[in-house]
Amino acid sequence: MLNKYQKIIWEITWITALVILLALVRGFESQLFYDPFLDYFKKDFNSLALPYFDVDQLFLGLLFRYAINMILSLAILYVIFKEIEMIQFSSILYGFFFFLLIISFFIVLTYASEYKEILFYIRRFLIQPIFLILFIPAFYYQKKGNKK
Repeated sequence: MLNKYQKIIWEITWITALVILLALVRGFESQLFYDPFLDYFKKDFNSLALPYFDVDQLFLGLLFRYAINMILSLAILYVIFKEIEMIQFSSILYGFFFFLLIISFFIVLTYASEYKEILFYIRRFLIQPIFLILFIPAFYYQKKGNKK
């Protein structure tokens, strides 16, 4: 019985540490990543012109941030579900969504920059661990359904 509680405490400790790391990524975002849109979207961006940006640096900054969030999110999913197949599937989904979102982001940025709210939301999916919030209940529901 004590071993079961130790296991639960260990899992909660790991999840807490990983969530804190996600929060630190967010807290130090301006120091860690090149993203001229950080300050831009904090203001009334609908009435402002797009900021100057370096395409290569912006792509690398978004890729780096997405990768860090993905690795931490996959670690959280592993601690919760302990299924390698689920982590492999999640990795494929993360890769697919990054490809889809980054292409959409740069298409909107280049050809439809007047749609600033769409740009805001696409960027939000790239820089925040939103997929983790979606995957946890989806995988829980799937795992619960498989037990019946």
